[in-house]
This record gives sequence, C-alpha cells and structure tokens, in this order.
Amino acid sequence: MNELTLFDSIFNNMLSEANPNVFYRTASVPKVDVKEDENAYTLEMELPGRSEKDVNIELEHGNLTISSKIEEVEDKEEKKHKAKWILKERRTSSFSRRFTLPSDVDGENITANFKNGILTVMMQKKAIPAPKKISIEALWCRLLNFFYRKLILPASLVLQKQNKYMIF
Repeated sequence: MNELTLFDSIFNNMLSEANPNVFYRTASVPKVDVKEDENAYTLEMELPGRSEKDVNIELEHGNLTISSKIEEVEDKEEKKHKAKWILKERRTSSFSRRFTLPSDVDGENITANFKNGILTVMMQKKAIPAPKKISIEALWCRLLNFFYRKLILPASLVLQKQNKYMIF
C-alpha cells in the first residue's frame, strides 16, 4: 500500500462537505495534502494561527499522529476595561489527525518543519534491497557432495589418524 490511510477523513469530510447546510462543525480539522515520489512521502498540513510550539507529532506502531491544542490566554487589558463579551467562539481550539503509514516508510527517518502556517512532514522510504541471485545446483553435484561428506571425508580422517595417506 503506497497511500496514507486517513482514519478521520471519512467522518470529517462526510459530515462537513456532503451537505454544509445540514451539519454544523464546531471544530475545524486542518486540511492535508500528501504526495509521493520515488524516495519519500510528503505530508503538508495547513495550520494558520499556530506555531511549531503548538503542534505535537508522534509516531507509534506505524501510526503518525499530529495534534494541537490552543488554550485561551487571559488578556490583562480586558480586565482593566471590564469589557463584557457578547459572543466568544475563539477560546480554545484543538485537533488530532492520525495516519497509518505505508510499510515502506522508514520510521527512523521522518523530519518536520513549520513555515508560514504550513507543517511539512517528510517521510523517507526504506531502501529496497537488491534482488539476491540464488544458484541452482545440478542433482549430480548434490549427490557428489553427499558422498564426499558421508563416505570419503570420514574415511580420510580415519586414515590420517592412523598416519596413512590417501591419494586421490
């Protein structure tokens, strides 16, 4: 399998994009693009308003989890003015996305960087071992080898112990 499996994509996309007039999303899930080339997979995730300090990336048993949680920071300026909020929807936000990695991903060779609100995760592929050439022995070679190991070699060892030499 050479594609990332997205566990939560089915539910997120089905509920939000199938009929946006019927369903209301209270939490946003960042959109992800994944591309593959001959040496690696590249995952790009849009994370506007977040920094690399807000994002957590974990790899466990072939599953890559990207998560983030932002808590509301109390504004001292608001306390001075004793302002009263009428509507406040941006207090906290969080998300978690899990991806099952293909078997050819090298788990020891995953890197990530964050620039301009885009998280980029590079996952190198494992080196593919070169094909191994297996030689085919003829049946007579196997028989000759068998007789040598079972008959001739033991007989020559016995003669060597008796200080007699065999000439072949």
